[in-house]
Amino acid sequence: MPHQIAFPMYDLHRADSEALVRAVQTLLVKRGWSADSLLPVWPQENLFPLWRSDTLLLSQTCGFPLVTQLPQVQVVGAFHYSAPGCTGARYRSFLVVRREDRQQHLADFRGRRVVCNSVDSQSGYNVRLRMIAPLATDGRFFSQVVLSGSHRQSLIELQKGTADIAAIDCISWALLERHQPALLAGLVIIEQSPQAPGLPLITARQTSVQTLALLRDVLHELVSAPDYREVCDALFIQGVGDVSREDYALLLDWRNEAANSGVRQL
Repeated sequence: MPHQIAFPMYDLHRADSEALVRAVQTLLVKRGWSADSLLPVWPQENLFPLWRSDTLLLSQTCGFPLVTQLPQVQVVGAFHYSAPGCTGARYRSFLVVRREDRQQHLADFRGRRVVCNSVDSQSGYNVRLRMIAPLATDGRFFSQVVLSGSHRQSLIELQKGTADIAAIDCISWALLERHQPALLAGLVIIEQSPQAPGLPLITARQTSVQTLALLRDVLHELVSAPDYREVCDALFIQGVGDVSREDYALLLDWRNEAANSGVRQL
């Protein structure tokens, strides 16, 4: 039975994502795994079938789906990123607008159009609920919500003028700045969100205690061995930390605090 490996969350430059998967494969083979038993996968849209698969060996998800829709997975850890906005295993979102609105603040966007990647995104949606909760009236702040499907597409919607403000994961911003700077043209960051636990690395519920320990060992070698420094640097990965599902309860607290103030949706 093949064991699936996938890193879909920051797959903004496929060559770098493929190099990361190959590095993990190499380290697993070094520890006795058969290369034929390791299956790289590249899902394009709905990631939940992958994340819920009994054959998932290693992947990365978003913290909000982890605590709301993925009770069956085990948390392996979380990468530490060097992108601006990150500290250790924590990251934040940037509030992004068109350049003509660069002097504005979040409070100035009452009644305007917001774009987000999806309603199950921590960086694009849930953190925004927390941020607008003190500003909302009768549970509403924005006049319209545009669902784009990705941070990349959210930036395009801003550039097109079909939305006025977005919350963009700071790591996605750094990768796009490096590889697709045209997507940031005419856009600026006006505020930053509070930091949250970074995207968790996960494995299937069926993964054994022994394999879970092996995966953590593989990840620690990945981020520390000179042979893989270039692979990690390409994705702003500078370390890996031990995190638990309980660390992500903060994200539910943010959602519940917003709901208690009357804000249940953007």
